[in-house]
Amino acid sequence: QLQLVESGGGLVQPGGSLRLSCTYSGVPLDYYGIGWFRQAPGKEREGVSCVSSSGGYTNYTNSVKGRFTMSGNHAEMTFYLQMNSLKPEDTGVYSCATEYEGTDRGCPAEYHAWGRGTQVTVTS
Repeated sequence: QLQLVESGGGLVQPGGSLRLSCTYSGVPLDYYGIGWFRQAPGKEREGVSCVSSSGGYTNYTNSVKGRFTMSGNHAEMTFYLQMNSLKPEDTGVYSCATEYEGTDRGCPAEYHAWGRGTQVTVTS
């Protein structure tokens, strides 16, 4: 049974950094893309970043480009989201998700397996 577990969230001041981890177990995901999402209080969930199945393609939402970096690989069964220069508007519950994507040319269009999320709070 597939399980995804996020960790690394916390409370940080504006301008600070956090590194989130998404570790999965139970099912090999070598042909699966990974996505990071966040949901702020009172707002809809939004996609933050994603990577294709073999890492050949990554994408970031405009508001985090240049500040967030996604890394990791299926051999480690762990993916990371390095978040630098954090802003209060980055506050939210960050979740990772996965879905089959066998082309390595893009990220999955939708996701059906999700972790429970980790809270990130950016405040002074």
